[in-house]
Amino acid sequence: MPKSAVASVTVMVSTYNWKEALALSLRSLAGQSRLPDEVVVADDGSREDTAELLRGIAKTFPVPLRHVWQPDEGFRKSRILNRAIAAARSDYIIQLDGDMLAHPNFVEDHLDLARPGRFLQGTRIRTTVAETARLIGGGQPRFGWFVDAYFRDEKDRSTWHFGRRHHTLRLPWLAKIKSRSTGHPMGCNVSFWREDLIRVNGYDERMHGYGSEDLEIDIRLRNAGLRRAQIKFAALALHLEHKSVSNMDPADPELPNNKLLFASKEHHLVRSEFGLDAHLADFVRSPAMDLRAPRSEHA
Repeated sequence: MPKSAVASVTVMVSTYNWKEALALSLRSLAGQSRLPDEVVVADDGSREDTAELLRGIAKTFPVPLRHVWQPDEGFRKSRILNRAIAAARSDYIIQLDGDMLAHPNFVEDHLDLARPGRFLQGTRIRTTVAETARLIGGGQPRFGWFVDAYFRDEKDRSTWHFGRRHHTLRLPWLAKIKSRSTGHPMGCNVSFWREDLIRVNGYDERMHGYGSEDLEIDIRLRNAGLRRAQIKFAALALHLEHKSVSNMDPADPELPNNKLLFASKEHHLVRSEFGLDAHLADFVRSPAMDLRAPRSEHA
């Protein structure tokens, strides 16, 4: 299988008012075996203390760090992700949630598996409450068989247990074999060619509130002829445990976001009319721009 032709890569980190987790996520990206060419923080309305944190981190961050922010008007993740995509300077984009800590080979693994005609779906390792507290307190991230994490029972998805630890192992040779499988959509660890995101016009901004924006864009990407490839045994990332931001069943078919999701599937939709193109003109893609200090770019 030929190597990917990725010339440059942006890691796009989404966040909202959890600066402690964001700091750990950015620290993990600063220690990558293959550094990204830039990091864009997609901020859905965090308080000023997040911007202050980023200004401090940028002083020693090894690559350009940008802060794309919009006012807090409820959960508008689709819109801020589109603005971050519009701001990205690279031909490949890795999307990571700001409560995720990347393995040192995370970026390298995504790029090793990137191929034209497909996008990559990674997984997450959900750390226990105790392990999350240890990491927030300054402990070093731990990967591998003995990581302190929860694993969902495949037969009873309402039950947490401590099995399936083989998914915490990094085995790049096996990852290349497993990448032929399709996987399950999950926006916390996914990567795309930027031109493919432009083709489907990014996320559907009619989706307000928690849930389904990742499922919906997945459908349109596949409707466009792209293949979703699952990453297992590579591109590992720890997910810091926290209370769900949703007080309802995200799979409820009566939710407005899910109605949009089902419509995209039923009508074989490829391009959203409410997406990325609204923001492309707001960001000048000039490689000569000095991005070493984050500049808050507001909606």
